[in-house]
Amino acid sequence: MKIYLSGKLVDKEQAVVSVFDHGLLYGDGVFEGIRVYSGRIFLLKEHIERIYESAKAIRLEIPLTPAELTQAVKETVAANNITDGYVRLIVTRGAGSLGLDIRRTSNPQTIIIADTITLYPREIYENGMNLITASTIRNHPGALSARIKSLNYLNNILAKIEGTDAGTVEALMMNHKGEVAECTGDNIFIIKNGVLKTPSADAGILEGITRNAVLQLAREAGIPTQETTLIRHDLYVADEMFLTGTAAEVVPVVSLDGRQIGDGKPGTLTLRLLGLFHEFTRRAD
Repeated sequence: MKIYLSGKLVDKEQAVVSVFDHGLLYGDGVFEGIRVYSGRIFLLKEHIERIYESAKAIRLEIPLTPAELTQAVKETVAANNITDGYVRLIVTRGAGSLGLDIRRTSNPQTIIIADTITLYPREIYENGMNLITASTIRNHPGALSARIKSLNYLNNILAKIEGTDAGTVEALMMNHKGEVAECTGDNIFIIKNGVLKTPSADAGILEGITRNAVLQLAREAGIPTQETTLIRHDLYVADEMFLTGTAAEVVPVVSLDGRQIGDGKPGTLTLRLLGLFHEFTRRAD
């Protein structure tokens, strides 16, 4: 496997960064997860734009232009012969001293990993996923904007632990107001009376690239959509529920906190949107 590391493609055993890198010491950096379908990098432009926005928000200067970073992603995918897979694009603050002062850091590291991925087993897509609500809430947006896709994922990891302890592979997270936000790695949608609903950006969510693609596909298909405030009651009484994410794609949900969603099977509109999304991946890049 070849890893892109700050201007070079190196063997993975040689892909090393300093133990003084603030990405390691403090989670100081940003990242993107990107899918590859049939050799085409899915919505790469949108992912590149988002990583630059995340970097700007934390005053991190990416040491490549957007065009150079785009080319680096393409070269890494090609070097690893990835036809269908996943790209992890990372930019760290760079090496510095044992302290928080970013003025003492230098040489931000750009790392690109291209590999295959299987997030959930096929049975979950066929039979649906069970969810629980985690007690760990999303970070307060006044402390850290959820729109920054940072390397510090401890908030999500703690909620994920709650899910795995409960025997589920994902967990729902609420925001500081007790409203539905998102799951540990995926956005959440419900369908009620034929209307597709998902939490709005001000719920403290990361506006997922796949989330936005599904909203666009639904509107093109004539399915009414709402980005709105949701509480758990809305989810409990939903007709259908599903998650979206770069790695996960579109995942049906059939229960939340032991409560059956709809008829307990992947819903008709969910499956329709999953089909539309798969068609979209074959024509979008």
